Amino acid sequence: MLPWKRALRPLSALLLATVLALTPTATATAAPTAAAPASGWNDYRCKPSAAHPRPVVLVHGTFGNSVDNWLVLAPYLVKRGYCVFSLDYGQLPGVPFFHGLGPIEASAAQLDAFVDRVRAATGAPKVDIVGHSQGGMMPRHYLKFLGGAAEVNALVGIAPSNHGTTLGGFTKLLPYFPGIAGLLNEHTPALAAQVAGSEFMTRLNAGGDTVPGVKYTVIATRYDQVVTPYRSQFLNGPGVRNVLLQDLCPIDFSEHVAIGTLDLIAFHEVANALDPAKAKPTTCLSVLG
Repeated sequence: MLPWKRALRPLSALLLATVLALTPTATATAAPTAAAPASGWNDYRCKPSAAHPRPVVLVHGTFGNSVDNWLVLAPYLVKRGYCVFSLDYGQLPGVPFFHGLGPIEASAAQLDAFVDRVRAATGAPKVDIVGHSQGGMMPRHYLKFLGGAAEVNALVGIAPSNHGTTLGGFTKLLPYFPGIAGLLNEHTPALAAQVAGSEFMTRLNAGGDTVPGVKYTVIATRYDQVVTPYRSQFLNGPGVRNVLLQDLCPIDFSEHVAIGTLDLIAFHEVANALDPAKAKPTTCLSVLG
């Protein structure tokens, strides 16, 4: 890709967010999407096996939903014997399909309720969570402030916005356009909260990145053009494993979207994080299964 096109990617994301913020919204909230049991996930009849005793809850990213973010990873995990569930969160009135835009604190409460539903249906005392982008960061609010640490064994973040993003430096321009910043905060609060240095990010990371009793894995790509700089995704604290995709496969050029939706090398490492006792080395050949 030409350098100027790569440089325009973060600006395009910011412009898209601005367009959404300026679009009038209706009063009705779109019905949440959900994968049918026939697809192999979101099947509430599924009972965890002795080999995989914890259900896996998939948490989509900003602008994602419970289906399109997981069309590859959900079947990948089902095939390996996991009970897999995904939710919609952060819906805005009148905005169908594109979720993860509402206040992150409210989204974390939605995740809390969803985990309770999964635990009740499966009989499992704890779940494992795998999230992409905001979906890898937002559960940390649930773990830290809503009692989630008692209900979650592991959190696996794929390109998570753990310390916010500079969008390649473009967010540094927001103070010069206070009207745009205000629109983002009012109409798409999750976007405003994910700006590096935001009030939400400051509160989330105050006192340490982790909570006791939860295992953390972060899988990042050096080619991430959305959560920048990419090392801001990494966590510090006990029980943390930070993984750079290119350390596993130097020729993997996945960027922010691909690593969470298509990348079988990243998904192999997700499987390792969910079952570390049976982990197998992740290499470029992991795309073969």
